[in-house]
Order: sequence, then structure tokens, then C-alpha cells
Amino acid sequence: MMEIDLSKIGMEKGRQYETIISTADCDGNLNAAPIGVLCRGPKNIMCRIFKGSHTLENIILQKEFTVNISEDPELFTWSLLDNLQRDDFNEDKSIKDIDCYFKCEVTDLKEAVKQSDPIKSKGEAIVIKADVTELVINKPIKAYNRSFSYVIESLVNLSRLDIADDELRKYYLKSFSEAYRVIKKVGSKKDKESIDKIRNKIKEKGYEI
Repeated sequence: MMEIDLSKIGMEKGRQYETIISTADCDGNLNAAPIGVLCRGPKNIMCRIFKGSHTLENIILQKEFTVNISEDPELFTWSLLDNLQRDDFNEDKSIKDIDCYFKCEVTDLKEAVKQSDPIKSKGEAIVIKADVTELVINKPIKAYNRSFSYVIESLVNLSRLDIADDELRKYYLKSFSEAYRVIKKVGSKKDKESIDKIRNKIKEKGYEI
């Protein structure tokens, strides 16, 4: 069995990564959904899932789940749209032909309500802590952290800021505010330094953000 160390797939402590979590209900029906996972160490992860989702219900029921790592945008899309079928899963609940996956056992479940959650006015969710019990790498891959994409998108928007009309400029500035929030939450040190430089440049141009 492969040594369990999430750094083998590029996961660093304190950073959040985009994954697809697969779970099963009491009847063995399988479900998959895109979920952000926070790395807490070489063998530990944490995620926050809103109440009402099948994924959360199954995790509470089974106290276990599988985290699938992929670079396939269609697979993330199919998972969100609930288009994966039973034949798309392996017997161990991982997704077929997945680049990498790891099995998790729940160690703690805790209520987590944020009064100012950006998704819901009152973000009722459960924070799940889990230990990684098995790591399978079928293909060399790095877990995806979306903060780098936000940096690139912010740079593109910055390059167009002065030539955009008022309506589009407002959109760019609003998009930057969201990018800044996400990067400060889940980004690497370099991502955070980059978005700070972009923010300073926007301010130098005289725009309010």
C-alpha cells in the first residue's frame, strides 16, 4: 500500500483544493459532488458542506467518503449536474479512470454557522474533519487550487480596466473583489502577494474597491 502523504499530489497544509467527493447512502446508491477540501496535514483533511446536500447526509450516515482528484472539467460538471451513473464508479466508491483518489474516515463533525456567508445569508453547514486511510495515485497529478486561476483572471481584467465602459468596469471591479476574497482564503503565499500587487495597481488608477 502506498505511503499516505498528501504532499505527493501537491496538497499543502492550510490550502484548499477542488475535488470530487463520492459517497454512498444506506442502500448503496452512489453520489458524487464537487467539494472544496482543506489540507490539514499529510494524512488529514477538512471540508465544510452546506446542510441539505446528499453528500453531507451520506457522510453523516457512513462516517466515510472518497476524495477524487481530477483535471477533467467535464467530470466536475457531470458531478455537479448529478449525471454520474452506477457504472461510473468502482467497487470501492472511487470514480472509474480517476487520476488519483484517497479514502477518508470521519473523526469529527461540528455545526458551523456563518452569519455573513457569501453563499447564503446564514450559512448553516457542517465542518467535517477526517483522516486519510488510503491514497491511490493512478497518474501523476497535482490537486487543483483555484486561486491561481483567480490571479490570471484578475490580471486579464486589470489589462482591460481603462478601456472598458462604465458597466463593464463595474463588473471587473466586482469580480476582483470576489477574487481577492477567495485568494486570501485559499491561496498560496505567492498568490496572495500577486493579488495584493494587483489591488495596489487598481487603487493607483483611482478606482474604489
